[in-house]
Amino acid sequence: MMRAPLVNFRRLQVAAPWPLVWTVTFFILLARLVVLLVGIAVTAVRHWRAWPAVALVLLAVDVHRSHGWWPHVLVLIVVAASAGMWWWRSRESFERLVVLRGLSWWRRLWVYRRQWHEVMSLCGLVKKYDGGEKLPELLSVRCSYATDEVVLRMPRGQNPEAYHKAARDLAYSFGTRHCRVFSGRRQAPPARSGSLAWILRRVDAIRFRDRPRQVWLVLIRRDPLTRIVKPLPVPARPDFTALPLGTREDLAVYCLRLLATHVLIGGATRMGKGSVIWSLLRALAAGIRSGLVRVWAIDPKGGMELSIGRPLFSRYVDDDWTRMADMLDDAVTRMRARQRVLRGKVRVHTPTVDEPLIVIVIDELATLLAFLPDSDIRSRIAQSLGMLLSQGAGLGVLVVAATQDPRKEVVSVRDFFPTRIALGLTERGHVDLLLGDGARDRGALADQIPLSAKGVAYVLLDGQPEPARVRFSYISDDVIREMAATFPAPAEVQPEPVNTPTPTPAPAAVKARSNGNGRHTYRPTAPKQAAPLLPSSLLHALDLDATPNGGDPR
Repeated sequence: MMRAPLVNFRRLQVAAPWPLVWTVTFFILLARLVVLLVGIAVTAVRHWRAWPAVALVLLAVDVHRSHGWWPHVLVLIVVAASAGMWWWRSRESFERLVVLRGLSWWRRLWVYRRQWHEVMSLCGLVKKYDGGEKLPELLSVRCSYATDEVVLRMPRGQNPEAYHKAARDLAYSFGTRHCRVFSGRRQAPPARSGSLAWILRRVDAIRFRDRPRQVWLVLIRRDPLTRIVKPLPVPARPDFTALPLGTREDLAVYCLRLLATHVLIGGATRMGKGSVIWSLLRALAAGIRSGLVRVWAIDPKGGMELSIGRPLFSRYVDDDWTRMADMLDDAVTRMRARQRVLRGKVRVHTPTVDEPLIVIVIDELATLLAFLPDSDIRSRIAQSLGMLLSQGAGLGVLVVAATQDPRKEVVSVRDFFPTRIALGLTERGHVDLLLGDGARDRGALADQIPLSAKGVAYVLLDGQPEPARVRFSYISDDVIREMAATFPAPAEVQPEPVNTPTPTPAPAAVKARSNGNGRHTYRPTAPKQAAPLLPSSLLHALDLDATPNGGDPR
């Protein structure tokens, strides 16, 4: 039996197995349908915040078709009245939950989503791959009163350094002047308590997990640091891990961690170093009065900065180089004594009234380390500071110093300060010298702070390599006097050591005396009277200046 040919050349027709063709086509269409449904489900889950809006729109259309416009008007009146009552009774929660969320939704659609592709392309953040483009994915926008926090996911082949370099371009492209780039999550997981805490902690472990491909852009819509920050309230008991000193550019309170660290303040003349020092002393004022904190102050500028708050200091020197060196030597002695007591017990000293936290405030560090005329005293001070900075942090003997020039040849102990604050600087290279290599590329433009922005500085926050911009509170002279009168330091338990000069050999006719500033003033002394060569009975016999009768000499 002969079979029919597969190809009929006479009619140019192909005999195909149609059941197999239809079966393959059905499975292909089914696979396409499954992919489409999965894509819709993923989109719906990803945009779950839009579900209520979609449901309200569908409900509004159905109500309009059934009853007309009057139900909508009634609903708007009720909603407006409820919103007004909410705003009147709890304005903060209304602005946080309604106003800021509405602003975030609007800016996400109109400011960022509308021009996202154009800005990313012009800023050089789009990758070319396989004939197409891979651009950063906009994940969320969160607005505050002063900032927009934009979260994006980087395409493969990028790292956050590219966004640090493009920060200024991104800021001006989106209509702002400042853009901060953060490679890690800015908020820490909340502390959970209660019966459901174990469940919430597991949810937080997923929500706040490390996501290396995500980048946080903080764009400053309006700069809140252009206004002077008023003095902050004095804490009833200072928290040495979070001392409030000023305001951050996102309107949060900047808190300094002073426990177990040393602080170096760098800034040009008249840029606000005093604001940092007095803000710190104001945050410690309650502890100073109770004796929990002992502040030892050294003002090498003759008391022009710190003498106005003299009652706040347990010990104070401003005009005697030797006493300054003695104070630092005494601090080393106390540090050694604590070291012997705490050795093998704890690693970080806990301040108490009996063993208080000792904070040594030095207004101009460069004067003591580079410009002191007496080399011996300068060597003593450098040695004592080196001991305090290398060993005193964990023992509760801390150093807070200010300087105008952060160069290593001027401030030789610069690298021993873990916490650094950069106010307005005169040179571009000083930023990296003070805050570390690459700090300026990560956004610390301290050399561009104008003279009108006194007290504005860049600092490094705990757990974040990117610098933050803050403004310290301005403490006027009247506030300092009031603070010194209200929170005076108690008397020092151990009296200040008295410097007894050691006798030094001097020439017979010249004797060297020190005036306390390391300078020697040479004053001639009267020569000693020689002993007579004749007995006293014969001295008048040879007196040629006078005669017994008062006449002329013979």
